[in-house]
Amino acid sequence: MGFRFFALAFAAAVSLLCAGGALARPFTARDLATLDRLSDPQVSPDGRFVAYDLRTADYEANTARHAIWLVCASCRTGAPRRLSLGGKDATNPRWAPDGRFFHFLSGRSGNDQVWRSDTAGVVATQVTRLPLDVGAFRLSPDGKRIVVSQAVFPGAEDPAATKARLDAAKAGKSTGVLHDRLFARHWDAWADGTRNHLFSLALDANGVAAGAPVPLMTGFDGDAPSKPFGDDADFTISPDGATVVFSARVAGKSEPWSTNFDLWSAPIDGSAAPRNLTADNPACDAQPVFSPDGRALAWRAQKRPSFETDRFGVWVMDLKTGAKREVDPTWDRSAAWLGWANDGHTVFVTAEDVGQTRLFSIDVAGGAVKPLTADGDVNAVSVAGSSVVYARDSLDGPAQLHAPLAEGSTQLTHIDGDTLAGIQFSPFEPFTFPGWNGETVHGYVVKPYGYRPGKTYPVIFLIHGGPQGSWSNSWSYRWNPQVWAGWGYAVVTVDFHGSTGYGQAFTDAISQHWGDRPLEDLQKGWSAALAKYPFLDGKRACAAGASYGGYMVYWIAGVWSGPWKCLIDHDGVFDNRMMGFSTEELWFSEWENGGTPWDNPKGYERFNPILHVADWSKPMLVIHSARDYRIPLEQGLAAFTALQRKGIPSEFLTFPDENHWVLKPRNSVEWHDTVEAWLKRWIPPS
Repeated sequence: MGFRFFALAFAAAVSLLCAGGALARPFTARDLATLDRLSDPQVSPDGRFVAYDLRTADYEANTARHAIWLVCASCRTGAPRRLSLGGKDATNPRWAPDGRFFHFLSGRSGNDQVWRSDTAGVVATQVTRLPLDVGAFRLSPDGKRIVVSQAVFPGAEDPAATKARLDAAKAGKSTGVLHDRLFARHWDAWADGTRNHLFSLALDANGVAAGAPVPLMTGFDGDAPSKPFGDDADFTISPDGATVVFSARVAGKSEPWSTNFDLWSAPIDGSAAPRNLTADNPACDAQPVFSPDGRALAWRAQKRPSFETDRFGVWVMDLKTGAKREVDPTWDRSAAWLGWANDGHTVFVTAEDVGQTRLFSIDVAGGAVKPLTADGDVNAVSVAGSSVVYARDSLDGPAQLHAPLAEGSTQLTHIDGDTLAGIQFSPFEPFTFPGWNGETVHGYVVKPYGYRPGKTYPVIFLIHGGPQGSWSNSWSYRWNPQVWAGWGYAVVTVDFHGSTGYGQAFTDAISQHWGDRPLEDLQKGWSAALAKYPFLDGKRACAAGASYGGYMVYWIAGVWSGPWKCLIDHDGVFDNRMMGFSTEELWFSEWENGGTPWDNPKGYERFNPILHVADWSKPMLVIHSARDYRIPLEQGLAAFTALQRKGIPSEFLTFPDENHWVLKPRNSVEWHDTVEAWLKRWIPPS
């Protein structure tokens, strides 16, 4: 299937040459930073319309704007249209049960609140007027209430009391903050003592919230949605509008080393405290979804505590009897999203699958799994009634909407169509080879822009992060192979042992083996690619990676530097031992290294890059941002210090306002410009 895309891309390139007599231009870093980005599709209850979020870069301001667009899913005619909604930013479109209105988040009133509009999208009406930002929301299926999340101090559940406390702290003259437990900081923010809690508000006849917000998690020491990336998928409302079920972890002192999220049930009127539905599972229970008839609850669950990349199985609970079961324990894929079909007998799930991310259907009674999509990356799905709409991207194009599933895929959007029409994306092809333990390992090769048969090209060897991640047939707004190919480089990627989408045993193989099994796969994959593709010039090659990929760059600098003319490291782990003391999500480091740094010091030192600095010799570009609390800045700064002290050609790029990722448009372009200049210095394109 990947070969089919390769052939199509090659045919497209040939047609461009024949039609215009010249190549279309290459894809650039500026394109990557400024393309419009589609996300969060939501199909209306009658299946007619799809509302979605479209992010537009404001390059001059180094930020982005969000607007809600509408497209007719059933008409097969008519272009998507932007809803004015008063000309202000708007995100998170959610349909009212009757389909006449949709609700959304906007900060136009001074903080983020819920608003609503009709499909004309001209007039917006404010629904909530709360003193704190609304982080996420859901409407009850009966249309009588709305549930919102707000960050409050546990024990001070009135949002106004939290607001007063925050204002007093801000107005104070001293700046010290005292912490008595972890997380002291998480991802890119320091803890301020607040928790994301859920509140219920009644809606009046005009659809506007009336009365005081009713707390549903009074005194609960935990977050719903979870921090830092949780959203409204972390909670759901029963079809009768009476019950809210949410996923949350009791924090206590163990939050940084626990993945024990449970499902909690609470009455929507706040008349009782939340009740734990999954106390019997010490691992993660996530994304609860009620069946259409309200008799069952489905969710994703892991079985091994403290392992964030354990397989997510699909579970179902009979809400009358409380009986629970895994729908198909033998299906060796990890569910990333799930939703019920209208028939109440089927669930839809997305899961990575051998270099793709597909949409599947699963029969709840029998467990039969059926793939519904083929190549590419299904990254968002919306189901309403019999309508299924999904967003799909791939290595040669960003996300577009597709529907209706039952009648074959029809593309509903052509975001950035004019820009993309003038770009030649580089063709790509999957390859396989026997890796560690003789097992099949997969990879991709991307040809350089302007490829000509018989010519050789310098190569970029990209190493993915995670480490439980994948170089899949998907689009990225950060490490995108098309940008590197557009500079004139061939690109090689390898899904080494530890990668996702190839079964849980393959994923498990990397834990406590960061430096041997994946390294063997990378070495064998590099040799296999060079043997299969004669246009790869193995004598002009640079290895680059981020996060775990950055760890591997530091590791190979000391143990496998031979093939490389230069190296590029972004936010990598340089000192594995110190990483165990300074990262925030300790469950990750402790699982991957077999315990804490003091209980199992050998586990941290066995594959520690810092122990091999004496053997470093290759030029290296180090990039590390100041707000990266997952792999703190000092890791990159220490590596740069070692490079400089050893007299190795090196540069250090840092962004004081970025986290583990570089997200702002101008910063993204600067990142790419710096990387391109480094590559041209050591392996100039042909």
